[in-house]
Amino acid sequence: MRPTPRLAIGSMLAVLTIFSFFLSGCKKPAERKEGEILIGFSSRDLSAEYTAKLSEAIVEYAKTKPGVKLVMVDAQSDVQKQFSQVENFVAQKVDAIILNPCELEASTPAVDYVKAAKIPLVLVNQVTKSAGDSYIGSNDFEAGRIAMEAIAKKLNGQGGVLMIHGIMGTSAQLQREAGAREVFAKYPGLKLIDQQTASWDRAKAMALTENWIQAHKGKFQAVFAHNDEMAMGALLALERAGIKKDVTVIGIDAIAQALTAVKEGRLDATVFQDAVGQGRGSVDAAILLARKQPCPKENLIPFQLVTLENLSSFLK
Repeated sequence: MRPTPRLAIGSMLAVLTIFSFFLSGCKKPAERKEGEILIGFSSRDLSAEYTAKLSEAIVEYAKTKPGVKLVMVDAQSDVQKQFSQVENFVAQKVDAIILNPCELEASTPAVDYVKAAKIPLVLVNQVTKSAGDSYIGSNDFEAGRIAMEAIAKKLNGQGGVLMIHGIMGTSAQLQREAGAREVFAKYPGLKLIDQQTASWDRAKAMALTENWIQAHKGKFQAVFAHNDEMAMGALLALERAGIKKDVTVIGIDAIAQALTAVKEGRLDATVFQDAVGQGRGSVDAAILLARKQPCPKENLIPFQLVTLENLSSFLK
């Protein structure tokens, strides 16, 4: 069973309550006032802390925009469910759609369906094979490169590394792996000992790391996890085995628990991804497109390495 993250964003519970009616696919037509812009938003998975924070930013920011109504649904990492949600948005004749895709290839038909219906589409946080009218996110290749460069620096370019992948085939997984591999090519002394997916999930990452400790004990000096949920799972497994002091662990997203772990000296670093910036940017883009106003095709928000030295800049 997937553990429920202890979010530092308490209002997310209120958001989920407000929109719980729509989570099955918002089959009832959304009511709107005359002249009001209606935006449909499908979130990849609200059970993941980063995605929940991104979704909260979208919902809360939309509330500040006069004449804008936003309806959110949760795809729960299910490609078919997300496609059904998109079909419902099209049937409701929404003015724009914000899509946080489940996968790079498997979510592409949903994008193509929206484009065929000629409804403006904003992709947020992840991309698909087909482009939307605008993409708001970050360069995941850079995230992988930044994290692995930090590991290379920590290990002085020498040592064994375990890499925990996100859901295979998602744009974030593919690009973060590619960024990490560029660093491996740069440092011949860095060796990839093993790599497997834990599907962005903390419990799965903990179990995977426990298996790796038995299979590769003494052969690895670092773990790179494609997100912080998995980094925290790996961290717990290493701590329980009593070998964390010998292993560098770095993740991506800078979720609240990861920042706390960096502060406590447990997690070596994380890579900050601006969920609020991405969320607000996607709402702004959807409004511009709905009003047929000029909108940037792409808005990339930089990743930033977070260590104990600069941690204070990221704590709220």
